[in-house]
Amino acid sequence: MPDNMTRLSDFIIRNPDVMTFSDLMTAVGNHGKQGATMLQVDIKPDFADTPRNWETLVEQAFTWGAR
Repeated sequence: MPDNMTRLSDFIIRNPDVMTFSDLMTAVGNHGKQGATMLQVDIKPDFADTPRNWETLVEQAFTWGAR
């Protein structure tokens, strides 16, 4: 795996303070802004508020920041 790639599963494990999908969007958005260039969406986040279109939202947050 390239050095600039982050797996979503690893990201969630490294951020135990993320408790909701909304928190995840904020954290992923911040991570993207810090210079990470690739995000591998390898698992579905297991939060009660995870929406059906979660994958698109994760990719958008990583690319454009949380909204």
